[in-house]
Amino acid sequence: MTIRWTQAALSAALLLRPAIAGAADLLPVGDFARHPQLSMPRLSPDGQYLAVRWDDGDSHALVVYRISDMSKPASMLRMPKYELPLGINWVSPNRLVVEKGKEFGSLDRPAYTGEIIASDVDGKHQDYLYGYQVRFSSRSDTRGTDHGWGFVDGLPDRANGHFYMAATSWSSQDSSSLYDVDARANTRHLVADIGVGNMSFLVGDDGRARYAYGRNDAYDYVVYHRENDHWQRLSVAQTGGTFAPIEVTPDQQHVYAYYDAGTGPASLVEQDESGANRKVLAAAGFGDVGSIEWTPLPRQPFATIGETGVPQVSYIDPNLPAAKLHRALSLKFPGQYVHFINYSEDGGQLLFSVSSDRSPGAYLLIDTHTYKVRKLFDAAPWIDPTKMAERRPVRFKASDGTELEAILTLPPGRAETDLPMVLLPHGGPIGVSDDWFYDDDAQFLANRGYLVLQVNYRGSGGRGEGFKEAGYLKWGTRIQQDLIDGVTWTIGQHYADPKRICVYGGSFGGYSAMMTVIRAPGMFRCAVGYAGVYDLRMMYSKGDVRESKSGRSYLRTVIGRDDAELDANSPDKLADKIDVPVLLIHGEDDQRAPFAQAKAMRAALEAAHKPYEWMSKPGEGHGFYDEKNRVDFYNALQAFLEKHIGKGA
Repeated sequence: MTIRWTQAALSAALLLRPAIAGAADLLPVGDFARHPQLSMPRLSPDGQYLAVRWDDGDSHALVVYRISDMSKPASMLRMPKYELPLGINWVSPNRLVVEKGKEFGSLDRPAYTGEIIASDVDGKHQDYLYGYQVRFSSRSDTRGTDHGWGFVDGLPDRANGHFYMAATSWSSQDSSSLYDVDARANTRHLVADIGVGNMSFLVGDDGRARYAYGRNDAYDYVVYHRENDHWQRLSVAQTGGTFAPIEVTPDQQHVYAYYDAGTGPASLVEQDESGANRKVLAAAGFGDVGSIEWTPLPRQPFATIGETGVPQVSYIDPNLPAAKLHRALSLKFPGQYVHFINYSEDGGQLLFSVSSDRSPGAYLLIDTHTYKVRKLFDAAPWIDPTKMAERRPVRFKASDGTELEAILTLPPGRAETDLPMVLLPHGGPIGVSDDWFYDDDAQFLANRGYLVLQVNYRGSGGRGEGFKEAGYLKWGTRIQQDLIDGVTWTIGQHYADPKRICVYGGSFGGYSAMMTVIRAPGMFRCAVGYAGVYDLRMMYSKGDVRESKSGRSYLRTVIGRDDAELDANSPDKLADKIDVPVLLIHGEDDQRAPFAQAKAMRAALEAAHKPYEWMSKPGEGHGFYDEKNRVDFYNALQAFLEKHIGKGA
């Protein structure tokens, strides 16, 4: 395929090409604290409009631009403080359906509120389609019992103004329903229901529900198949370690799914609905298959990347036109991962992104007939990729022989030996992982001259259900040992100066910051806990996790219910064993890890006569969201590190 490139496209390619940076100047702290103003773009079915999430640092909105004039919005739907558009769905060329979310803090992904609203492209004819504020709906007189939680669970291949909505009513939380909703008329009819809460559905282009799947109230992952107008739960033998249906094939005879036969990484497969004639389309080996690239209608997967390592594109059918286009674009943006976001319905316009370890990303549009590329916007235009640090995936053996992955972020322009290092455990911990892509915290620390180590310990996502479940009931033991083993390996490889190592983490990472220094006395020189959990038993009495039946089941599954065991793995009960200076940072309105967690840790340090520093901010949740507070946080972190392990290399 021959591709003609415009001058703008070539310039964009040159600007986005990563470079080997020299010793970087210290960049303004605010560069790492700012929120992207535009994110999550979606192209309209006719290719004429772009809908994006807009953030001015204080509030959010849904903004629609006309592709022919991106200089000013065609419409703007503002949302209340802390609320934001979390799902943007075009149901016709001139109507959008938006799933609302709420921002609880920078460490948590925004959470769906279960509310769905609709708006025309010009901002008119807004309507409240589902949620708990029924009074705002045009059907409020007949929807008095509509209080519940809903989300968009699929769209017809051809935009017709409808969408599929999965919903769970607050008055009947042990059941899930699927509706076909007319987003213009605000009418709906029931497609399927099942007596299990919290389920998602897979719907074919014929409008028939094929599967219901998800985690039930007992935190068990379950899959049901629709057979002769009733739901049949699939056995473990049928689902293996993982079976997650993704989409029905264009011929409506098979399904695409993530699947693994036992406990290993998940592959992308195509199979009959019954599970017969299963064919592996893509496998990543060490980790799960991750992102999938799709053709225009009729949709089929043409490429995947793995969840681990530097993204390597694996083409399922390299002769498909979409695969050839993807390969050509990847050659034009070396060092970047090219991701196809969505097409216009006729396939003539394609919205895609390019991103890397050094670049938060840029969004571009290509005409698939003329191959002219147009850059729409950068995710963070103030970030210069040439001044950012390399993020290098590595593997090492834990002390019990298990192979683990870690990400090293290397300070630009410095020798790769005997560097002051910060261990940065990720939050979660279950099902979350660190990857190769751009990371604000890691880049900030690397810019200050610190080597950063992020370990995907047991319990992390991206390596199959077995690897994830290996972290259950091991929060304070095996997970911490994996982190410690990562530090030991880094020292053994002469990357890190063993006398200049600190640990800093947020959420579960804050818990790990305290627990690693307890489990490995003498290894670290300081510890920073940010929005951390420090008393495991308290999770059953305070915080939003324990407020739902499924949340309580999650806690019983992953931390257990034995009070003595919980105390034996709680940093606030072991404060006398902490042998390094501590910095505690917390938001006073944190609902995930309540402020009481930080106060309990502080009281324990005081009782044990241990040195600590303290920062708290009113009005902040699980991680600071306000940019001024984020700047204060980064400044405090930098000063604390310099005090205890010296300035960066």
